[in-house]
Amino acid sequence: MRIVRFTPLSGDSDEISYGVLTGEVDQFGQPADDAVIVALAGDPLYVGIKLLEKEYAVGDVRLLSPIIPRSKVIGIGKNYAAHAAEMGGDVPAEPLMFLKPNTSVVGPNDVIRLPAQSEEVHYEGELAVVIGRICRDVPAEKAADVIHGYTVANDVTARDLQRRDGQFTRAKGFDTFCPLGPWIETELDPSNLQVQTYLNGDLVQDGNTSDLVFDIPTLVAHVSSVMTLLPGDVILTGTPDGVGPLSADDEVEILISGIGALTNKVAPR
Repeated sequence: MRIVRFTPLSGDSDEISYGVLTGEVDQFGQPADDAVIVALAGDPLYVGIKLLEKEYAVGDVRLLSPIIPRSKVIGIGKNYAAHAAEMGGDVPAEPLMFLKPNTSVVGPNDVIRLPAQSEEVHYEGELAVVIGRICRDVPAEKAADVIHGYTVANDVTARDLQRRDGQFTRAKGFDTFCPLGPWIETELDPSNLQVQTYLNGDLVQDGNTSDLVFDIPTLVAHVSSVMTLLPGDVILTGTPDGVGPLSADDEVEILISGIGALTNKVAPR
């Protein structure tokens, strides 16, 4: 099931709704021409899946980030061996965690804004895990019980500030530095998904979640052993090798098999 968060293009533009996207998604992550969104009676994280007798054509809505974490976004660094190598470091002995503020979250087709403080902002295509219920100290074998679904993420990073600061908060915390979308896929085996990033149409990252150093059950167990996870919290699972800079007027697209494509333009802040 693909859960979307959207606003209609006509009528009240401040009206935010949830829905279920029906139909097929092609190999490029785009919905079929006959796909429709069936409206839901509220946020399914809190009221469950309650379908309404109201439908929208995909072209008649603006898709938003499918989730705005009420609490936190947890990033995982160097979780692909090849990316750890390209960053000049070793694979961590345990998951390397950092936090991004929920104010960094934007949705599909929103603009990534380049801050004046940085001259080296990078894309990082990633699979994101959306937590479905409050939990703590989750055993790895029970991780699936607390996962609501999966979406596509871009862990945008000011690489020069990351090096300068020696930690990640500023480098990864700017507004617009966490695009998520286009929807949450609730029925998915995340163990063998292709993760590709295209910059202005050129393939720049091509990885697979089968190469994660720490798999998703391990990540959920590790993170929840440190902090309580709340419904809507997001765990970014790490990026493959091939990260690189973004410039004004670029377009970056991240495609994950089984989910879809997340596209964002780039502009100065």
